[in-house]
Amino acid sequence: MDRFNAMTVLLTVVEQGSLSAASRHLRVPLATVSRRVADLERHLSAQLLVRTSRQVELSDAGRAYVEAAKRILEQVREAEREAAGEYTVLRGELHVTAPTMFGRTHVLPVALDFLKDHPDIDLRLLLNDRQVNLIEDHIDVAVRIGHLIDGGLRAAKVGAIRRIACASPTYLAQRGFPTTPGDLAGHDGITFQGFERAPEWRYRGDSSAWTTEPRTRLAVNSTEAAVAAAVAGLGVARLLSYQVERELHSGVLLAILEDFAPEPMPVTLVYPERGRLASKARAFIDWTAPRLRARLS
Repeated sequence: MDRFNAMTVLLTVVEQGSLSAASRHLRVPLATVSRRVADLERHLSAQLLVRTSRQVELSDAGRAYVEAAKRILEQVREAEREAAGEYTVLRGELHVTAPTMFGRTHVLPVALDFLKDHPDIDLRLLLNDRQVNLIEDHIDVAVRIGHLIDGGLRAAKVGAIRRIACASPTYLAQRGFPTTPGDLAGHDGITFQGFERAPEWRYRGDSSAWTTEPRTRLAVNSTEAAVAAAVAGLGVARLLSYQVERELHSGVLLAILEDFAPEPMPVTLVYPERGRLASKARAFIDWTAPRLRARLS
């Protein structure tokens, strides 16, 4: 039995929540996944998974084994990176993630120049509005917008992004121009729900902050759709400054309630705190940070 392979299969089953989901993720037959786990349980003389009709759960022995397996496999990956020269040579695959629209607008242009200057590095750029786990998904560097809430990460700040409430001139001419956040209660709203938890419409006063939202007329999970609906005059949208920069500049959208806007959100390059930082990741951070600061200034 290949114990490293069996460990990898077991961890995938746990992360994906079921044997069938692990089979799809690993692109191997379900019977193979089941056999790998069973072989491991026979080798250990212990039940690792408690199988139900829809999902699997870890036994007490399984929880302890999975934590140990994670450490072992990370040490193996670290040894492989060391042997491959990732800490001394600028080469290999670099995995980076960023929010979808921000990545397309700001990260991708910088990354393309980085690849031209580093011909031995291959980039895998994941654009996703869902925050991924850097360790579990083997991500080298992530671009994050907002205050960091997950520990175990190092961060390099590269700028800040403002949250802007806006609407089309036609809509504001028909419904009136809000002068305080409380006025939003009488307006139609376009809600962007692209993240796992929709951000609150928070505003600042002289000494306090509060939440006021318009009536949701349209809820979408795409930035582009929210912007298009706002331009079409459907209602008030609350988006990030880079998402509506072009529309605000051209005048098809107008910013409102700017005096009540909350503090800007930081934009950071983050990477795992534990372990050594591969040379390719350090090179990407050193290259990208000043260029993103210039684009966001």
